[in-house]
Amino acid sequence: MPPIFKALASITAWAMFILAWVIGLSTLVSGIVTGRLGGPEPPPMVMGVFFALSIAYAIGAVVVMRLRQKME
Repeated sequence: MPPIFKALASITAWAMFILAWVIGLSTLVSGIVTGRLGGPEPPPMVMGVFFALSIAYAIGAVVVMRLRQKME
């Protein structure tokens, strides 16, 4: 395989990993600051969706890195 595929896989994995952290932490911080996560009513559905999206990005980054490792 050409080395460009390994480079693209590395860039994609790092981008997904960084996006997972940014989405997860920004959702957590905005939920705490606005009081939606610690308030008396349950948090809105969008908070759970963003946390799930963050987890999906993290799992996707692991899958891409495993595929990159198998390219060698």
